[in-house]
Amino acid sequence: MRHTFFIVGPTATGKSELAADLAGEIGAEIVNADAFQIYRGLDLLTAKPDPSTLAKAPHHRIGTAPLHEEMNAEKYRCAAMRAIDEINSRGKLAMVVGGSGLYIRALTHGLAPLPETDPRLREELNAMSLDELRSRLVQLDPEAARTIDTKNRRRVVRALEICLLTGKPASEVVAGVGDPGQPGSTIPATGVFVYRDREELYQRINQRVEAMFEHGVIEEVRATGATGPTASQMIGLREIRELLDGKMSLLQCIAEIQQATRRYAKRQLTWFRRQTNFLPLNLSLLSHNEAGILLRMHAERCRGSEVRTRDD
Repeated sequence: MRHTFFIVGPTATGKSELAADLAGEIGAEIVNADAFQIYRGLDLLTAKPDPSTLAKAPHHRIGTAPLHEEMNAEKYRCAAMRAIDEINSRGKLAMVVGGSGLYIRALTHGLAPLPETDPRLREELNAMSLDELRSRLVQLDPEAARTIDTKNRRRVVRALEICLLTGKPASEVVAGVGDPGQPGSTIPATGVFVYRDREELYQRINQRVEAMFEHGVIEEVRATGATGPTASQMIGLREIRELLDGKMSLLQCIAEIQQATRRYAKRQLTWFRRQTNFLPLNLSLLSHNEAGILLRMHAERCRGSEVRTRDD
């Protein structure tokens, strides 16, 4: 039995600060579950926790992968499982914190085997326009068309590829439960889903994007070298590079990143409400201290039940 407590939710809710405070209080360690904070560099663009937050408790899987490395849910699952086992070996509770729904589900449900890329089919799909790909995905898998970023050509192509090669909706295949015959391959989904009222969340997102620019995100992106196919999907990277190339104004760049981030938060909310059974907690109704008290109660209950299970 792995001793793990999840704090999940959309971007800009304040998960990192709450989790670090809680982990520091109860002697837990944090395992990052954000798809882009895994990468080394671009700290402002990926909204990594600041040094004072990181100092409150040990953090794992933050800034560990080079920008050129391709990351996926299975790579993340293996690395996160190792980190969790190491934390548990020290007698401590592991707290998984983040908003990447597929990475969270990879830990709690395992991963269904996905088909390998078919070169001929990939060539056919790459010859289609993005609008054609979207229309095809809506026909074959309306759920995937609602939940993935349909502006991301790579993700649309992969979803269609899975549909066509398996004969099943990609959303169903990707959400499939891992092999129950593998002992310890999944983690009990114990934790909370934190969120905020939409108006407040969107305001926090807008303010955070503005703060990124005030603190030098343009210079951060300018100094960045080549990025791999996964890291290249970071929200804001394309927009800032177009700003640096003179293809858009500063105000347009900020507005587009704010809009893209709000859309991402909306997809995260949809995912966690549909795909998980974590206890929902509306932070708009609570002060930081009140939220911390409730999180501590749930985390201590989780740790207590696991200790009882181990003793039995």
